[in-house]
Amino acid sequence: MLDKNLKYLRQKNKISQQVLSEAMDIPRSTLGDYERGKTEPSIAMLIKMAEYFDLKIDQLIKDDLSHSDYEIMKTNVMRVLAISVNDENEGNIELVDTKAEAGYLDSYQNPEYIRDLPKIKLPNLPHGSYRAFEIQGDSMLPVRSGSVIIASYVESLADLKDKQTYIIISKQQGLVYKRVLTDHEKNQLILVSDNDHFLPYDIPMDEVREIWKYHCHVSFSDDQNTGSKIEAQLGDIQRKVTALCERL
Repeated sequence: MLDKNLKYLRQKNKISQQVLSEAMDIPRSTLGDYERGKTEPSIAMLIKMAEYFDLKIDQLIKDDLSHSDYEIMKTNVMRVLAISVNDENEGNIELVDTKAEAGYLDSYQNPEYIRDLPKIKLPNLPHGSYRAFEIQGDSMLPVRSGSVIIASYVESLADLKDKQTYIIISKQQGLVYKRVLTDHEKNQLILVSDNDHFLPYDIPMDEVREIWKYHCHVSFSDDQNTGSKIEAQLGDIQRKVTALCERL
């Protein structure tokens, strides 16, 4: 990992090749060869580099130091959470849009995948780890399809509060936004839609991979009638189905 780590440390600390090569008392071209992996430094040079960056030699040559830009959270109940951080060591808000949803289900624990997600920034958020999710469908009206939910990470299933809304990541259902009820006797969650035309369903707690609590959302439509139009259409369909059943 030496070549990658040297380049990473130099760029992170905003040091030019010229400055670092002078500090190491070597030609700039030699440092360039180290960063390209063309040549390897001597033990004495490795010691000098490690001391310069205040690292152990093992860290310099074995660890991927770029992963220090990620924060890994572990809890006894939920899975590992990978979070990218900015220059001020504050957590970014990664955006999981519709295109990224399938990949997120496979790679949500991969720091490099999280690093490459688009980032958004919101001021004055309470302390916590946040992520943004684009939702699709009309099961949670008046929150419209295409809205982006800004949500905070839930560290434990014990922190869930009944009848509040969450983004749930699970092996069974993928990524959904629902109102949650907990059924501890059956060790399951009951997921409820705000749109009455969608029936509740349950999911085993051990299927849950991540849960994010709703904080706010961003909508990209100013059509105040969207929800009512959809509800009217669904109501019309229901009336037609009822009439057909009565005739049969």
